[in-house]
Amino acid sequence: MKIISFNVNGIRSACSKGLVDWIKVEEPDIICFQEIKANIENIPKELVELEGYYSYWYPAVKKGYSGVGIMSKYKCQNITYGIDNEFYDFEGRCIRIDYEKFSVLCAYFPSGTTGDVRQDFKESFLDYFTKYILKLESLNKRLIIAGDVNICHKPIDIHNPVSNKNSSGFLPQEREWMTDFISLGYADALRQVSQEPHQYTWWTFRAGARERNLGWRIDYHLVGEELTPLIKNYKIHNHIFMSDHCPIELEIDL
Repeated sequence: MKIISFNVNGIRSACSKGLVDWIKVEEPDIICFQEIKANIENIPKELVELEGYYSYWYPAVKKGYSGVGIMSKYKCQNITYGIDNEFYDFEGRCIRIDYEKFSVLCAYFPSGTTGDVRQDFKESFLDYFTKYILKLESLNKRLIIAGDVNICHKPIDIHNPVSNKNSSGFLPQEREWMTDFISLGYADALRQVSQEPHQYTWWTFRAGARERNLGWRIDYHLVGEELTPLIKNYKIHNHIFMSDHCPIELEIDL
C-alpha cells in the first residue's frame, strides 16, 4: 500500500500545476493533503471527483487558510473530523479515517514562525495532541500519522542546525516533544529505511534554497508500533515543484 502526504500550500494552486495528473500517474492508495486553503465547494472538481477515490475534507473556518483532506481508494469504516477541541479544530488541522486493521490521521501542525503568540499556540497544540493520541487506546498502535509537523527532529533533518538553533521548528522544546512522542510507540518511517542526510521536504522560496537543497524535513509519516515492522520503503518526491513542500511516500504492507 502506498500512502502519500503532501502539504500543497493551496489545493487550487497545486491543481493548476498538475496535481491531478500526478496522482493519476502515482496511483497512491491514500493521499493526505495539508494547507488546502479552500472551502469544500472551492476545491477543483477534477480532484474531488477523481475516478477511483473517496474524498474527505476538513477546511478551516477562516477562508483561504490551513485545512486538511484525505483521498482514498477504499471507503473508510469511520471518519473523525478534528481532535475534539474547538480551539484547534477551528483551524482545520486534523482528519482521521479508520479501517479494520489500521487508521490514518492527516495532520497539519501549527507554525510558530510569525511570533510568540503563534509559538505558544503551537506548543499548546503539541501538548494537547499527545493527550489526544493517548486517548485513542484501541487505535494508536495501528495508527499512521501523516502530515506537516512543522518540526525538524534532529540536526540531520535541517540544512544548517547551528544557525537555526533558535528558530521555530528547531527549538529544543519542539525537538524534545518529537523524541517524547516517538517514544510512546511510533516510528519515523523514513529513518526506518534510510539514515542519509540532506533529505528535506520544505524549502523557503527565498535565495534559491530549493535549487541548492537548503531545506528542512518537517513532513513525516509516524507509524504505530504494530505497523512499524510492515514498512517496506520510503520516498521523498523532491523533484515535484507544486508547493514549497514536496510529497512524501510511505510504502507499507497492510
